[in-house]
Amino acid sequence: MPVVRLLVVDDHTLFRRGLVALLAGDPSVAVVGEAGDATEAVRKARALQPDVVLLDNHLPGATGIQTLPELREAAPAARILLVTVSEDEQDLRAALRGGAHGYLLKTMEGDALVAAIHCAVRGEPVVSQELVGKLVAALQLPPAAPPAAPGEAAPHLSPREQEVLQQIALGASNKEIARSLQIAETTVKIHVQHILRKLGVSSRVQAAVAASGMTHRKLWVALEGQTQQPDAEGAKVTQKTQKDFRIHS
Repeated sequence: MPVVRLLVVDDHTLFRRGLVALLAGDPSVAVVGEAGDATEAVRKARALQPDVVLLDNHLPGATGIQTLPELREAAPAARILLVTVSEDEQDLRAALRGGAHGYLLKTMEGDALVAAIHCAVRGEPVVSQELVGKLVAALQLPPAAPPAAPGEAAPHLSPREQEVLQQIALGASNKEIARSLQIAETTVKIHVQHILRKLGVSSRVQAAVAASGMTHRKLWVALEGQTQQPDAEGAKVTQKTQKDFRIHS
């Protein structure tokens, strides 16, 4: 398995150096660069083209979330993981909507961080366990736009693409989706590409968050695969999502 090349971005030198030292103990990853602010992060991302960027949110000059568009432009193939102390739901939503591929808390263990890095490289969304409930709550929010007409499908998606999107919202991998829908994994990959293009997003995390554009009731249908009343089934959906989403503590 190729070594994952990392760019570590954090303005606190002590934490950044400690994180670099921690990651140095795992041969499956290699820190190829460090940055202490947003400008340096974008410059090094463009020069180094890392596989993964570990990005703090509280940076001088601009936040990590505000820096996401420039980082994605500078290193299009990189997976960007917010590594932060913030458990704020608005930060979580803003990061995922802004193109982050994961949102992790600085309190997590080193082995869990390495596992999350490898999940991200495989294209899987990663969120710290403590934040899964807030992510579910964010997906349950009614959309700001006027609700769709009853029975209206997600815009521009075929019935099969809607099924795949529902599985993505549950955090399923391509292999798991293929098994669930009894189709080839290569077919799933094609559907995922079409979904991302049609929804105008660049990652599976953004596609899952985009599901919040459905009506409140339709979102619950997407998460549970059946028609249920949200108030009666809230605990059940939260429990299922915590099980099936890629969770890292």
